[in-house]
Amino acid sequence: MKKSDSAGTPPASALIDEKIAGLADWRGPALARMRKLIHEADPEVVEEWKWNTPVWSHGGIICTGETYKAKVKLTFAKGASLKDPAKVFNSSLDGGTRRAIDIAEGEQVDATAFKALIRAAVALNASGGKAKA
Repeated sequence: MKKSDSAGTPPASALIDEKIAGLADWRGPALARMRKLIHEADPEVVEEWKWNTPVWSHGGIICTGETYKAKVKLTFAKGASLKDPAKVFNSSLDGGTRRAIDIAEGEQVDATAFKALIRAAVALNASGGKAKA
């Protein structure tokens, strides 16, 4: 996990903890679950805080974790280059670069398929962003 970048700035992990704690409804547990799955899939993931939102990186951005009134959205920076045989991506499907997963109240993302996407995103970053055929 990333340490604070400047004196007085809390580490990203603490800011993400605050974000999750500040979501008094279903979105807090949903974002916390996805964060846990990200760490399970990639124990070397780096947590960052950019654009006032959680960001998970490893050799480049893997995904962001945005929260909206009716959903938690995980946007994969290079999602269009990832194979998604389980059809986990359900948003931003027409974009040329990004793909996202929108989670509404009561929905559960398949943990195994999600972790496979995280590992694939890490591998893509390690390859310099070139998808394997």
